[in-house]
Amino acid sequence: MEVPSMKRITIATAALVSLALAGSACGAGPGTDTTATATPAAPSPTATVAGSASPRSPGPSGSPAPTETSPATPTPGATPGRTTTAAPGETSPPTGTDRVSVTRAPEHPPIVQGARFARHDGFDRVVIDLQGARTGYTVDWVRKLYEDGSGKPVDVNGGAYLQVTLKPANAHTEDGEITFGRKPVLRPGLPNLATVVRTGDFEGVVTIALVLRHRAGFRVSEQSDPTRLIVDIAH
Repeated sequence: MEVPSMKRITIATAALVSLALAGSACGAGPGTDTTATATPAAPSPTATVAGSASPRSPGPSGSPAPTETSPATPTPGATPGRTTTAAPGETSPPTGTDRVSVTRAPEHPPIVQGARFARHDGFDRVVIDLQGARTGYTVDWVRKLYEDGSGKPVDVNGGAYLQVTLKPANAHTEDGEITFGRKPVLRPGLPNLATVVRTGDFEGVVTIALVLRHRAGFRVSEQSDPTRLIVDIAH
């Protein structure tokens, strides 16, 4: 009797196929330990901060940190952020004593902002700050000091007087605001430079007196951006 035997085999085979399909369906469900291959992420680009150095590997432990140089303490009377160091080639004390004069005629006279000073090796330096174009000037010795316009004597004593005359120039704005006044009198107390005083601001001419302890060699130079007139006086 072959028919019953074939039925049992067919039924058994169908059951096995059903179990296999059921097992496959359950394998994709929750709780199945499925292994996925992760794709490596692309490395992030290195960010460069403007003004900073390129990234470096950290040094060995205990390496000294970079040394930061602090700015020098401003000299009394000097404007912070500006230097009064001698220009290249002008580090030796001046020796000339003759009158120095330059003639210029700028369209707009500069405005004298003030004067500052500093001591150097072998000489004292005076810097006269101007706003505007370079102008004409004369630096010469005078016997006494007088106020321009009034002619009154300036009550400042010294061993020698070196007068700086700026022409054309003003020590006030168009609105009449004074930018460099008669007072206060500046007293640097340097080896030779004892006093700096503005003695005149009259009809487009500004005069500044450098009161010295004694007559000595001097040197005149100019700088731009900003405009400055520089007088060095030997000790």
